[in-house]
Amino acid sequence: MTFIADNWMLISIALTSGLLLLWPTLQGFSAPGLSVNDAVFKINREKAVVIDVCTPEEFAAGHIVAAHNLGLDQLDAQLPQVAKNKSTPLLMVCASGQRAQSAASSAKKLGYEQVFCLQGGLKAWRDANMPTEKA
Repeated sequence: MTFIADNWMLISIALTSGLLLLWPTLQGFSAPGLSVNDAVFKINREKAVVIDVCTPEEFAAGHIVAAHNLGLDQLDAQLPQVAKNKSTPLLMVCASGQRAQSAASSAKKLGYEQVFCLQGGLKAWRDANMPTEKA
C-alpha cells in the first residue's frame, strides 16, 4: 500500500498512457483520412466511388462532381447498389468530416475493404478550390 501511495503519479501516468494506446480499439473502426490531394488521386487513378452523406439540402447546395448522395439512414440499404464490388475504394464525404467517419464504419461492417474519409470534409475540398457541382 505504501508503494502505491509513494508512486501514485507514476501509476496514473502508466494507466493514462495505456488507455490512450487502447482508445482506437475501444472506439471501433476509424477510416483513414485522406487529404484533398490524396482523395483526388484515389478518384482519378483508383476510380474511387465518392459517397456524400450530407443531407439532400446540403448536397443540392454543392458536392464533389459525380458524388452519390446517400444519407446515413440509407447507407446500409443503398450502398450495395451504388458500389457493387466490395474491393472498390470508397471515399466518404460530408460537410466537415464527422458524419463520414460514421458512414465509413457502416461500410466496413458491410464488407467494403477500402474505405476512406476526406479530411476536413467538403469544406477542405472547397478551400482547395476543387470543382463542385450543384444538383
